[in-house]
Amino acid sequence: MTITTTPSSCSINRRVEWVDTDAGGHQHNSVLLRWAESCEAELFRGLGLPEYFPRAPRVQQSVNFTARLWFGQRVTTTVTLEKIGRTSMAFRFDAYGHEFEGREGSPAAHGTFVTVYIAPGQDQAGPWPQHFLDRLTPDTK
Repeated sequence: MTITTTPSSCSINRRVEWVDTDAGGHQHNSVLLRWAESCEAELFRGLGLPEYFPRAPRVQQSVNFTARLWFGQRVTTTVTLEKIGRTSMAFRFDAYGHEFEGREGSPAAHGTFVTVYIAPGQDQAGPWPQHFLDRLTPDTK
């Protein structure tokens, strides 16, 4: 596994493992979200913000599947912070399946998710702490 981070993104290159597949031998739909969460966690660890978890639950997520990924195939998943709001953050993610057993590499999935900040002892979204805002740089490309 290879991990690459910037102030606004994280990419993880890994193989599709047997546990990641369904009865058809290709990726299980849920694995894309798990891989995106792994990138999200590495991004916030790299920024020195491990307290992001468990303070940032998802309030929206969407996945668009464009190609299958097979057991043993290499896949790169990238999560990018796109926007920081007063109480929320919007991310995009992409999964790219590398060339495998004669199949060309291709985008396999893309999607978005939104998290909100829940302060300790609260049950509703509140503003992001300033130290989060000071370390985060959304990708505005």
